[in-house]
Amino acid sequence: MDWESQISKYIDGYHIEFKSFVLFHLNMCRFIVIMILLPQLNVIVVAISLWGVARGKGHAFIFLGPPLVDISHINTIEAKRLSCPHGPVEEQKKSFNHVSNTPCRKMSSKSMESKDGSSVFEHLPLVPDPLVYAAMAAFSKDPSPLKLNLGVGVYRSEDGKPFVLNVVRRAEQLLVSNLSADKDYLPITGIPEFNKLSAKLIFGADSTAIKENRVTTVQCLSGSGSLRIGAEFLAKFYSQQVVYIPQPTYANHPNFFLPVGLAVKTYRYYDPTTNGLDYQGLLEDLCSMPSGAIVLFQACGHNPTGVDPTIEQWEQIIQMVRSRKLLPFIDSAYQGLVSGNLEIDAQSVRLFVADGAECLVAQSYSKVMGLYGERIGALSIVCKTAEVASKVESQLKLVIRPMYSNPPIHGASIVTAILKDRDMYNQWNSELKSMTDRLIRLRQQLFDALCDRGTPGEWSYITKQVGMYTLLGLNPDQVAFLNREYHIYMSSDGRINMAGLNSSRVAYLVDAIHAAITSRS
Repeated sequence: MDWESQISKYIDGYHIEFKSFVLFHLNMCRFIVIMILLPQLNVIVVAISLWGVARGKGHAFIFLGPPLVDISHINTIEAKRLSCPHGPVEEQKKSFNHVSNTPCRKMSSKSMESKDGSSVFEHLPLVPDPLVYAAMAAFSKDPSPLKLNLGVGVYRSEDGKPFVLNVVRRAEQLLVSNLSADKDYLPITGIPEFNKLSAKLIFGADSTAIKENRVTTVQCLSGSGSLRIGAEFLAKFYSQQVVYIPQPTYANHPNFFLPVGLAVKTYRYYDPTTNGLDYQGLLEDLCSMPSGAIVLFQACGHNPTGVDPTIEQWEQIIQMVRSRKLLPFIDSAYQGLVSGNLEIDAQSVRLFVADGAECLVAQSYSKVMGLYGERIGALSIVCKTAEVASKVESQLKLVIRPMYSNPPIHGASIVTAILKDRDMYNQWNSELKSMTDRLIRLRQQLFDALCDRGTPGEWSYITKQVGMYTLLGLNPDQVAFLNREYHIYMSSDGRINMAGLNSSRVAYLVDAIHAAITSRS
């Protein structure tokens, strides 16, 4: 009797899991009989045969229960992004219905080599390191005692050393002394208290959006991870697939959006002739964007220009965003390091949220708490209603889960300890003010020294720009000259990190700039 046909007759395709379960036990019974009648058969051969029968029937089994994951509902965008050499996309989607039948299997060590013994990756080109990391490596190998690193965006102390905030040391001592703390996995979205406090920091303690539960916040891997999770979310669920970024902007910004399939375009932001904001060009470009497009803004301390819109200009920008129904994605990496005041530096973000509109905000604690190596940040999505915010959070979990499952605990614990304690919060604010005041002093010293040296050019913009960065207006040839002749490292666009400078090296930098301009112009 053809038992499989009989089973198929009474169990239709809508009960495929139960049908698979019955067929599995049917096959198991067959092989038990074989084992009884033919004891001389090797058990391994039987096991292999059993596996082959199951594979031949197109079934895969989990012995201790039903499938753990069912992604048969995978949407069109997800399906298009599946990349696997084991068959058409639709077939891949079917095969994912059971965990143990996942088609993309890890290759064995033998299959990783071609027939002639060469690597299957032999065709890969050797690519250079990202420029900022290449400069860091070159700087560390440079034996010159005069070398000066103004490239990497890290706040340094006056002696040029990595700067650790006193409040961070204090928070770490509290964590170390807490013997009841553990190192268990965090939830997918991170420490709930961290998320709540991060949202309050950027949106304000009296935020209507927070009070109405319209904000969902997830802990991410610093600002970069927050931007990447946001980009993945938009690629999956947002109708428009183009994002506009300022020209110029942080060099890594395009890399968060391009890999997920979003088209990247630019809008005018910086005017090199005035070393200031191209405000009119910015508004014109916003006006010409397609309705619903994603627009990336930097909340304050614009990288790499140090040029921020005024509050009045932000208000006009937001009006244009609303009239064109654009979706803002705001990158906030320097809150507190521009004006020295956490509330003032969050004003642009709060303006975007004030009228109840939706937006995404990525936060980073690398610069503002000196937690570079802890990789701690947050992504917040402001929604129209609390119900939508709950749906958004549920989908963010599914975005995060296959990437890194859940975030690290230590950096978030430091931030949480500081934000929830009024005394430590005030200490942090005070330290930020001291750091910002030092940046302002260095700008003034650099401007004064360039004027005293008689260096050609109009340098007043240095004191008008804000935050950690300044564009010196040097061309790549002049930058290369500074590196070659004076062992000064900076971005090829002439961006310098003011926090990498100190008072004792200002004169040296000015001599180098003067030489580059007068000899290379």
